[in-house]
Amino acid sequence: MKKSSQSPKTPIIDHVGIAVNSLEEGAQRWSAILDGPPTGVETVPSEGIRVAFFGEGSGRIELLAPLTPESPIAGFLERRGPGIHHICVRVADLEAALQRAEASGAEVIPPRTRTGAGGARIAFLHPGTLGGVLLEMREDPTAG
Repeated sequence: MKKSSQSPKTPIIDHVGIAVNSLEEGAQRWSAILDGPPTGVETVPSEGIRVAFFGEGSGRIELLAPLTPESPIAGFLERRGPGIHHICVRVADLEAALQRAEASGAEVIPPRTRTGAGGARIAFLHPGTLGGVLLEMREDPTAG
């Protein structure tokens, strides 16, 4: 049976996060490939990163570059090098989504919630409890 509209339970990928050593170099390369500049660039102090987004709405690409050597992204780059860092899904209610995740055995990375790009409430689930995938959950203020 084909649905005419997306079910609220259908996961929506907000963005895919890609770690880069240099935001300027990464943005230049991705701009050439995607035939246009980033749609937004900002600093996210809570994560110690600068980000550049490509696209609007769901399915965006987010480049992440460390602000300091102590940034979690700097550690990721040191261990693994540039590449896919995380997948982010939109949720209508972040706390309810975290409770469901924990009930299923997923581990929330402290701090439980924080402020991400665009001022959104976000949380991360540990990749060790999700088959090696770091999952970001982003509360969608327009849902509900």
